[in-house]
Amino acid sequence: MASAAGWASRRRAGWLWAWACAAALLLAAWVGLGMGIARAGEARPVADDTALESRVMALAEELRCVVCQNETIAASQAELARDLRAQIRQQLREGRSPEEVMDFMVARYGQFVRYRPPLQASTWALWLGPFALLGIAAFAWSRQIRRPQTSPPMEEGASP
Repeated sequence: MASAAGWASRRRAGWLWAWACAAALLLAAWVGLGMGIARAGEARPVADDTALESRVMALAEELRCVVCQNETIAASQAELARDLRAQIRQQLREGRSPEEVMDFMVARYGQFVRYRPPLQASTWALWLGPFALLGIAAFAWSRQIRRPQTSPPMEEGASP
């Protein structure tokens, strides 16, 4: 009788554990979905001039958010990205060309701010590094394949 009661309590505890895990998973999914919806979408234009705003967003697509580091300032919702878009908008309103604005941002934040850095002596490793690693891996793989397979030496007195 004591074993039957112990079995029932373990079974009840198992169901309770399963329900708690399911509730935790649903809560995590709900929170994750809410976070994804809250962060989704590109930055909204704030200028009344649609031509200016399209120039701002085109230039913002070429600049990396230095806070997020993996998205453009056009897509980022970080406070710094908003400030940089406002800076671009102001400089374009003042009559500067996109190249001048880009040069200003590079002078202020370095080449890292460019989403697609140019091929220069300082960025060779960035552009050529993956190809060099691929070449090294292919060389090592071909050496491994071409190596003759040898069997371990036989001990004296052992039969084949």
